[in-house]
This record gives sequence, structure tokens and C-alpha cells, in this order.
Amino acid sequence: MTDAEEPKLYVNRWGDTSDPAPERRGPRQDACSCFDQSRPRPPARVEFHAERQDTSAPGWQHLLELVDEAAADGREEFRPLTELSPEERRQVITLPPSIARLTAVRHLVLYGSNLVRIPPEIGSMSSLEEFTPYTSYRLHWFPYEITRCRKLTRSTVSTRASFGNEKLRPPFPRLQTAQDSVADLDLENLDPRRWGITAVRRCSVCNHAVPQSGFHQAWISLRVATDVLPLLVSACSPACVAELPEGAKDYIPTPHTGGRVDQPASDWD
Repeated sequence: MTDAEEPKLYVNRWGDTSDPAPERRGPRQDACSCFDQSRPRPPARVEFHAERQDTSAPGWQHLLELVDEAAADGREEFRPLTELSPEERRQVITLPPSIARLTAVRHLVLYGSNLVRIPPEIGSMSSLEEFTPYTSYRLHWFPYEITRCRKLTRSTVSTRASFGNEKLRPPFPRLQTAQDSVADLDLENLDPRRWGITAVRRCSVCNHAVPQSGFHQAWISLRVATDVLPLLVSACSPACVAELPEGAKDYIPTPHTGGRVDQPASDWD
């Protein structure tokens, strides 16, 4: 470099995502054995994470406060985990439905989270342009409602930890048989081991309230911003499932129910 040349500065994309003080450092994620990314052959079967969010945990209560603050001040970038201690981070396995109020947020950063699921209310974050859940290794799938974020054009996802990813082709959890009636289901208190979710209020596709007449789930892999993501659809009818778009190139082209379903060969085959 000559004296006349200006030195180049490079931005550390993750420089402000870790804990602010060394004394606060510690384990922030629980181990996940759903499938081993270091092994070239995926397991024959996987299941949803069964954990439920402990809403009495300090980390959850702190997160609720942070969401309220972000909604009140209309911030455009939301990095809630940097405000939580390692112990508090481990206590947060999902996000609250109140993220629907974050309509001004353009960049959502969840780097290194302990999340196992994201609620469908993310679809209400109408200004979202960039989504960064990178190194959230227990986050294997996403709600179909994220496709409602029409401005979302950039994402950084650890896709090797995703169901059906093109590197490993791990299987998808087998979904429950379609329900022609939900009279015997408590839609506000679902078993996440069976359904993947703990509640369903509106159809992933048409956004209408789920009626008593039925509940139908499906998987579809679509390109969302930068990455192809496995999306869980919770629909009110077979007609809504039929309206889903074609799957991403080199992925299963049609909606499916997981389990022993044929996938394209992985990059390691």
C-alpha cells in the first residue's frame, strides 16, 4: 500500500452480538442431538423439540420488556439477546407473539440463540428486510408466515441445521394426520412434540381463523431472502394447502408431511 492509498476498513458483522462484558460469559445454548452435522449420513427419523417456554423465567420476562421497549421507540434494528445474560438466553426457546408489534424493525438479529421455534407472528413484522438467526443450531425450521414479510431480502441462517438442507438432507419430522375437526384439540395448548407448535390461531396461508372444521399441516421448502428454508404450514383446509407455491429448485417440489419422503440427493452423496 502506498502512502497515498487509504486503508480499507472492514465491518465485523458479528462484533456486537456477543455478551457485552467478559464476566457475563457462559453457556448460552443447550446441546442438540437432532442430527449431527459432522456425519455425512443423516438419521432415519427426527422429531420436533418438545420444550415449552417457561413464561416465569427471568429471561422470558426480560425479553417481554425488550419487545415492549422496541415497539414503543420504533427502532429499526432489534438485537434482544445482547441485553440478556447467558443464563437468560438459555431460558428463551421461542419469541413472544408480541413481536407482531415490531412493525418498524428492519433487521432482526438472533445470533447464537437457544431458540427451537419462532412464532407465526413474525409475519406481522412488515418492515423486516434482514433476518439473522445465525448459529442458532437448535432452530431447524421456520413458520410459513415469514413469507408475509414482503420486504425481507437478506438472511443469514445456519442452514446445515435445517430439516431437508441440501448439504445433509436430514429428514423432516412426520406430521400428524390431517384433522377434519378440531373439536377435541385445544388450539391454544398444543403438544409441540406432536405438532411442532404450541398454539395455532390463524391459517398460515389465508390468515383466517382456524375453524372447527379442520387443521392441516404440511412442509414446504422455499427460498426466503438469501436462504432456502423448511417452512411449517398450519392451514385451515386442504384448499389452502393446495394453494402453496412450488418448492425451491433441488428440493421436494410439492407440500409433504415429512417422515420417509424421497428427497433429492445431498451434496455428500
